[in-house]
Amino acid sequence: MTNRSNYIITLILASILMGSFSFGQSKDSARELKRLNAKIDRVRVMVDSLELDNQILLPELMSAFKQAVKSKAQQDSITLVILKRINTLSNKIANLENQSRYMDSTALEIFHKLVLVENKIVTLTHSYNEMAKLKSGEPISSEPKFNSAQYKQTYMTSLGHFQNQEFPEAIAGFNDLVSSDATNDLADNSQYWLAECYYSQKDFKRAIAEFEKVFTYAGTDKDDDAQLKIGLSYQSIGNVEKAREEFQRMIDYFPGSEYYPKAKEALKQLSVN
Repeated sequence: MTNRSNYIITLILASILMGSFSFGQSKDSARELKRLNAKIDRVRVMVDSLELDNQILLPELMSAFKQAVKSKAQQDSITLVILKRINTLSNKIANLENQSRYMDSTALEIFHKLVLVENKIVTLTHSYNEMAKLKSGEPISSEPKFNSAQYKQTYMTSLGHFQNQEFPEAIAGFNDLVSSDATNDLADNSQYWLAECYYSQKDFKRAIAEFEKVFTYAGTDKDDDAQLKIGLSYQSIGNVEKAREEFQRMIDYFPGSEYYPKAKEALKQLSVN
């Protein structure tokens, strides 16, 4: 076979092979294209489904969002109203507290004046009785109601009543002592414990008046006790300003007292509050 024949045969075989390859490739491409089209169709169906869901859900979501915004605005409005009311009530409470402190201070001042009037009445009564006795010619006894031993015994008995919280009996006993002999060594103690009786009964206004009388006894060793209790009494009735003044007076005038630290702590607490 000649070279030309061989060349022609080779070309024919190459053409056949290329045709077969092209046919196979076209067949594979068609199959791939079909598969891709199927995927596209599935994706299109999913997109259509999502669009349908959006058309249904989006209005509902928008409605819910608007409702939430409206509800939030209403809540904010209600909160603002509540805060305004709370502020108004706080101001009213502050005003009432100020009025109460003023009334307490005024009432205490009136009470002090009444105590002074009461003392004057007692003094005038004694003077009148003495004058009546002088006019009638009766001798005026200058002897005290209790001798020293009786005074001490009555003091111990009254103190026992106080410790047993029998305050009416204790008050009666201490009153007898302070009114009978103010010069007795136990007179200042009697006055102090008389004030303590009222303090223990939470009659703080009367207690203040009685504690203040302790300072009228020269050389008393109950002055720092009384000063501390005056501050505590004012604190108990809510008169903070007067309590501060009395605790400060305790600190200024009784630096060596055993109650000095307690007064400093009480003043510190009032300053914090």
